[in-house]
Amino acid sequence: MYNLKMKKILIATTNQAKLEEIKNGLKSLLKQNIKLLTLTDVGVEEKPEEKGGTFCENAKIKAEFFAKKTGLPTLADDGGLIIPYLNNEPGVKSRRWLGYEASDEELIKYTLQRLKKVPKEKRKAYLQVCLCFFDPKTKKIFFEEEKIEGFIAKKPSDKKTFGYPFRALFIVKKFNKYYDELNDKEHKKINHRLIALKKLIKKINIW
Repeated sequence: MYNLKMKKILIATTNQAKLEEIKNGLKSLLKQNIKLLTLTDVGVEEKPEEKGGTFCENAKIKAEFFAKKTGLPTLADDGGLIIPYLNNEPGVKSRRWLGYEASDEELIKYTLQRLKKVPKEKRKAYLQVCLCFFDPKTKKIFFEEEKIEGFIAKKPSDKKTFGYPFRALFIVKKFNKYYDELNDKEHKKINHRLIALKKLIKKINIW
């Protein structure tokens, strides 16, 4: 059994909203005297080039890059929106769909433009995430994937979560509500990142 006592784990993301969500999902590890560190804490500003063709490939690239930079067990993730009608775009290019690191508002506007006049039955979509945990000392690596089913609305929600542009357009199938308008109870039931984190923690705990 792998002893995580007094271990440090690096959360490899610069997205503040995602960072807070991951910290929340890892609360159970804190009870085991695990210290969670951010990229700011370790003073790493470089970023790897994400050349992967899937979310898991990119999550692995990031986890290995930052783990080797710091020598710390590292948790990274990659995820985004998949729209079958648009040949599964934006996929791994979700944040860089416009060819550069686009703002939330730019991505919302572009998505609506691409689906202009497209009927509801063809606006099906998925929010997908892949988590990767990598320890540079043991070379152990774990993955977890989850997704949420829904469709793209014809206008954005009045409630937007900074750092998660597609949530403002995504209607969650389970509740038929905008992702950004789910209450706390509903959000916990479908949040794909939190669900994936619960599964990943089980792997970490028995490692």
